[in-house]
Amino acid sequence: MDNYVNLVKLSVGTESVESLQDWQDMTGLRLPEGLPRHVTRMWPKREAEILAGGSIYWVIKGQIQCRQRILRMDEVIGEDGIRRCAIILDPKLHRTQTATKRPFQGWRYLKPEDSPADLPEGRSTEEPLPLELSQALAEIGVL
Repeated sequence: MDNYVNLVKLSVGTESVESLQDWQDMTGLRLPEGLPRHVTRMWPKREAEILAGGSIYWVIKGQIQCRQRILRMDEVIGEDGIRRCAIILDPKLHRTQTATKRPFQGWRYLKPEDSPADLPEGRSTEEPLPLELSQALAEIGVL
């Protein structure tokens, strides 16, 4: 049994893994040490489990397509005075097997055993399931 937990998050407006990388490469989104961050309104209650080896799995166009290791969480106070959580990420995006995800708000916890496996290094895609099969599996909660 793994002692960590992952997060899964929609990457709204992202068209591909490459466009997520381009967005994160924008200098205004990176910390001075060059690490990308994602600021979220809520602080994960399971922070210790996430920091014990978790990643954020990005949903792009309705499918988990990649992940990034979570390095730490920093407190950020917005201009409105509200405390937020900056999830500090490893810059490397790891492509994963695709997994269909229905839309949801915010982020969700994702157990390691339910997380899609990484694709072999250098491989950017996998053979997709036929659309009908993928939709049927998603409807019964398998994907």
